[in-house]
Amino acid sequence: MDIDLNGRSALVTGSTGGIGYAIAKALGQLGATVAVNGRTGERVNAAIERLRGEVPGGGFIAGIGDVGTEEGAAELVAALPRVDILINNAGIFEPKPFFEIPDGEWRRFFEVNVMSGIRLARAYGPGMVERGWGRIVFIASESGINIPVEMVHYGMTKTAQLAVSRGLAETVGGSGVTVNSVLPGPTLTEGVADFLESMGGAGGDLEEKGRAFIAENRPTSLLKRLAQPEEVASMVAYLCTPAASATTGAALRVDGGVLRSIA
Repeated sequence: MDIDLNGRSALVTGSTGGIGYAIAKALGQLGATVAVNGRTGERVNAAIERLRGEVPGGGFIAGIGDVGTEEGAAELVAALPRVDILINNAGIFEPKPFFEIPDGEWRRFFEVNVMSGIRLARAYGPGMVERGWGRIVFIASESGINIPVEMVHYGMTKTAQLAVSRGLAETVGGSGVTVNSVLPGPTLTEGVADFLESMGGAGGDLEEKGRAFIAENRPTSLLKRLAQPEEVASMVAYLCTPAASATTGAALRVDGGVLRSIA
């Protein structure tokens, strides 16, 4: 199986922690030169230092910029004019009752979760097509299909990502560029850990709190626990390799079986 990414360059947005960090690490382990993205140099440089310690000899560079804004995305593209692999991972979430979500929050979630990926795919996609090879992956969520009542605005953006991913795959069909989306289920990132801690309730450690959350809020889960970021990263890394050259236009689930679907 050809999983060698030596000589390839990658950009993983929102990669100073969580799933994005795990993806950056996985791609670095396969030989890619990975641009670590975050809004501040301090966080990006700290993540790079940590990655270099975990992946000796790995190629990690800074990709500083707020991709949730048009200006920030443009600055990032100017600093990194070419990438072979684009992972649109940057995103935000926040539980909030539907009737309490103002217009500004709907727009903010759409800008960060959806427009960031659109802008970067629009910037990097043509070069990939011209070179005859590229990988674009949108980190969506099972929430894009199973809209969570506690954060409808988040679910809306994940549904939009699925539509953009499929439409872009159709656009670049036959070019050697693949476009896919990955649908994680509830995953134990730093943000989710903070969320679980804020919930209080069930005592015990985070793993126990995670199991309690799944039992109450995602009872269809077959995994019966939160996924680890590395488990999601493994799927994403595979999609970026030459071995996945026939997988495009797909929505691949790493949801622990939350979605009750046979396809």
